[in-house]
Amino acid sequence: MRNTTKPASKVHSRKSEHPRALQELVRAAGLRSTSARIAVLGYFHRHGGTSSHAELFTALADQGLDRATVYRVLMDLSEVGILSRTDLGDHVWRFELKSGLEGAGHEGGHPHFVCVDCGEVSCLPGLSLKLEGAGRAPKSVGSNDVTVQLKGRCDNCV
Repeated sequence: MRNTTKPASKVHSRKSEHPRALQELVRAAGLRSTSARIAVLGYFHRHGGTSSHAELFTALADQGLDRATVYRVLMDLSEVGILSRTDLGDHVWRFELKSGLEGAGHEGGHPHFVCVDCGEVSCLPGLSLKLEGAGRAPKSVGSNDVTVQLKGRCDNCV
């Protein structure tokens, strides 16, 4: 359930994942720079793409973080706009570095592809969609403040 897109931070590109740069990013968002926040943010900088709470907990298990701490960190980073949080219809929140940040290899406003067989989630950053005729649609549609997802069978499941 991993994709290959590469994220970036507001101040630093993926090349700059030094703990000090991550600390600056967290502090600039108004949060205290804790080891748990730096571990979670470092994971996203190294691996990119989307991750669920369970995936992140498993990946960071060797750092001694419990499930509740990982969850709180994900929520904190989402609330201040460092991470985005998306439910792709399977009732599992997936998190990724917020799109549209400086130096982003992870382009803003992209849809996701969800395989209906294996559940793999992939970002589709090169795909653009144009919304037309949104006359009676909610205002968020007109302002492009929506999430688009495509469902089907991935190449491995076809």
